[in-house]
Amino acid sequence: MKTSFRWYGAGDPVTLDKIAQIPGMHGIVSAVYDVPVGQVWPVERIESLKAQANEKGLAFEVVESVPVHEHIKMGAPDAGELSEAFAENLRRLAAAGVKVVCYNFMPVFDWLRSELARPLPDGSTALAYDESAVLAMDPSSSELSLPGWDESYTREEMRALLDAYKQIDAERLWENLGKFLRVVIPVCDEAGIRMAIHPDDPPWSLFGLPRVITGAKGYERLFALEPSDSNGITLCTGSLGADPSNDMIGIINKWPRKIHFVHARNILITGERQFREAAHPTDCGSLDMYGIVRALVRNGFDGYVRPDHGRMIWGETGKPGYGLYDRALGAAYLTGLWEGIVKTL
Repeated sequence: MKTSFRWYGAGDPVTLDKIAQIPGMHGIVSAVYDVPVGQVWPVERIESLKAQANEKGLAFEVVESVPVHEHIKMGAPDAGELSEAFAENLRRLAAAGVKVVCYNFMPVFDWLRSELARPLPDGSTALAYDESAVLAMDPSSSELSLPGWDESYTREEMRALLDAYKQIDAERLWENLGKFLRVVIPVCDEAGIRMAIHPDDPPWSLFGLPRVITGAKGYERLFALEPSDSNGITLCTGSLGADPSNDMIGIINKWPRKIHFVHARNILITGERQFREAAHPTDCGSLDMYGIVRALVRNGFDGYVRPDHGRMIWGETGKPGYGLYDRALGAAYLTGLWEGIVKTL
């Protein structure tokens, strides 16, 4: 297992110095965040990220993410041109030593929560989701405020996007995903880099927008589109685990060669389509983290794993879900869990 940690660049309060002090940390997961979606990343910016990580003894081998332009998802006239630009980014990343690119194909909203800081009994706060609260919101207004997507669109742009997606159902989205993969997967095969699609978060439709990567049936169809091992997945336990019908151990056992990246996190399901983020250990939430990690070990997984969506603990403030302390505890837990399983199998 190659333990990694997401880093949002020079402006991230979680510095590379702090990440490097986490025991067993292999590398960072990052991206060039200030280049507009659909444009090619300058080589010098990629090399700068690598140099900053290497200076602290950390690898830069996973990118999360190269964003997929909405026009690609919608099948707009410039989708082919934008897909070629994405492919060029893959070539440049591979040349810099990047091995895996995590991406998603979720329309408009990369992820969605109804609360960014739900108070917990122990005094910490966590991301939380309540379906009734989400559906009471107006996605075209300023009611929704989540890092990672809302900064990108004005209210008018959001309304226009939502209107455009009214013409796109799940079948059309699958068709457009297939077209995109037919451009980028051959480039991955040639360059030696792997694509790892992130599951929809949460794994069901919202605001009438189609969602297609929600569990095993979606993976069956994804792999049929492009059978190359370069066409793989990010196993995000928290995203998939929000739907109790998703059998993550079964997914690991069925497609071990397709798992290129793992977001190992726990959630506590609190009701029908209601959950909150939890500390990483099994007993803290609804997911069998021991069983998930054991299945990865038994299937020979030796790829990249990162803790995800930590609570805010010990008075820390920062980017919701991406503070230092709880994610560092998660990384230490996963490292210890992995070592214990390896030595007892």
